Amino acid sequence: MRLVFAGTPDVAAVSLTALLASRHDVAAVITRPDATSGRGRRVTPSPVAALAREHGIEVLTPGRPDDPVLMARVAQLAPQCAPVVAYGGLIPAALLRIPEHGWVNLHFSLLPAWRGAAPVQRALIAGDELTGATTFALEADLDTGPVYGVVTEPIGPYDTSGDLLERLATSGARLLVATLDGIASRDLRPVPQAVEGVSYAPKLSVADAWVDWAAPALHLDRLVRGCTPSPGAWTTFRDERLKLGPVLLRPTLTDLAAGATDVRDGEVVVGTASHAVALGIVQAAGRRAMPALDWARGVRLGLGERMGERLDAGGAKQ
Repeated sequence: MRLVFAGTPDVAAVSLTALLASRHDVAAVITRPDATSGRGRRVTPSPVAALAREHGIEVLTPGRPDDPVLMARVAQLAPQCAPVVAYGGLIPAALLRIPEHGWVNLHFSLLPAWRGAAPVQRALIAGDELTGATTFALEADLDTGPVYGVVTEPIGPYDTSGDLLERLATSGARLLVATLDGIASRDLRPVPQAVEGVSYAPKLSVADAWVDWAAPALHLDRLVRGCTPSPGAWTTFRDERLKLGPVLLRPTLTDLAAGATDVRDGEVVVGTASHAVALGIVQAAGRRAMPALDWARGVRLGLGERMGERLDAGGAKQ
């Protein structure tokens, strides 16, 4: 089939790579405009744009998905189907109607669970033991369309959202190609989503990633893993932000108050509402990431010093 592909980040580039190796023809890609990144604030294309240009594929970067110039160009390209993976914008109804076989979305959850922008992160934070990827026919409503296919993926006890997305990007890309093959051969028909089990996965903000040491250790472990690598879990120490990598549960350490710190057996441990956790990699503001023990030596961590006073948007204590 002749395709127009929509996607933006690395996980979408994995699907584009699979489509380029398939029997389908990718006529163009739609992706988010070039953005500034890094300390030098360089303007860089999205991973999907960079990959498409490497293969000589037309790249469309509208400021908004309802741009009339975009709609006119997609109509000229006359795609038979339009796969979309993590594009980062809602496809308007007028654009949805252009391809003969519509738009096929690859979504990283087991729909109808975790509809929305952050399905993998929310599944981890909620303590789910199983996730996956779903291909479905895109509709105007949020992730509600009928389902073509599903793959499942277990969530391990040490998985971060980055780990899961990496695995799902690969298995999901295979699912997307198989779905398009089935649509092309007319052997595959979508089935309606279940009406039960609906949940939502709004995008995680920096505020959502704040670690409240008064919560149980298991909840904090899930929160930190769900926020790794983005938006990045964080706490405060001596009135400054401290970014946290995944922690380790220490169920036998129950004598530390919530947020109180100590160094024991070569680990920096912090108390929670249940038992302590050991910090892994940490990153102070303006510094490089490092093992927590190296950080503790550098700041001369004192016994019982506390973490976790919340700061407002301006950096003041709340």
